Amino acid sequence: MFRTRASLRADLLALGLRPGDAVLVHAAMRGVGPLLNGPDALIGALSDAVGPDGTVLGYADWDSVHTDLMDEQGRVLPEWRDHVPGFDPARSRAVRMNGAYPEFLRTTPGARRSGNPGASVVALGGQAEWFTADHPLDYGYGPGSPFAKLVEAGGRVLMVGAPLDTATLLHHAEHLAWVPGKRVLRYETPFATPAGVEWRWTEEFDTSEPVVDGLAEDYFAEIIRAFLAAGTGVRGSIGGAAGVLMDAAPLCAFGVAWIEERLGTA
Repeated sequence: MFRTRASLRADLLALGLRPGDAVLVHAAMRGVGPLLNGPDALIGALSDAVGPDGTVLGYADWDSVHTDLMDEQGRVLPEWRDHVPGFDPARSRAVRMNGAYPEFLRTTPGARRSGNPGASVVALGGQAEWFTADHPLDYGYGPGSPFAKLVEAGGRVLMVGAPLDTATLLHHAEHLAWVPGKRVLRYETPFATPAGVEWRWTEEFDTSEPVVDGLAEDYFAEIIRAFLAAGTGVRGSIGGAAGVLMDAAPLCAFGVAWIEERLGTA
């Protein structure tokens, strides 16, 4: 049985999404079930649910393998350097490991994308320009990032069949938490310019694994389960997928406190 844009909109409203919401969505499309018009049906339903003043967001990252070609100092090896394309927010693909949703959202007419390659966010709707503007190139999950803006704006996080440990907002909580021993990465990033590829040194907390030792690999899921167990957030169904809707500011604050309580403050 096909799910439609209208049926998904009804599911989203029943879960608690409202007109004017800014919502960061993580979606596992297969779990939603067969869709009439594929992932575009979900994107359309999200846009319908939040209305013209609302904003639908997705974590895009960047589908580039240049980080696998780096030496220990964070420079791409000479034999590969001239072949690596630069990051272009308007053209570079969203990372494939995050599923179909971010790339479909990125290519939806009117969508905007922020300029930090690895932390890039796509936004569609009333505040898309604001969310994606001026994304810091260093520490792209910290202040000034789309994640910080989501908290500031009273936005929300929606999981549509996606594993709970993929909730990217909690990288912002990692950034904010006062704990010693955070791993820092420093590496060169290629950017597309009219003059060709330009390389820039970038510094970032390591988001490829827990930012400090002593945390489980999927500890974001632990945080969200504890958050939901405390009576915050709501669960429901979106098509055939499990849906979880959470307010961004309380989730981020809970994540910061959870990390600091377990690892101590610096």
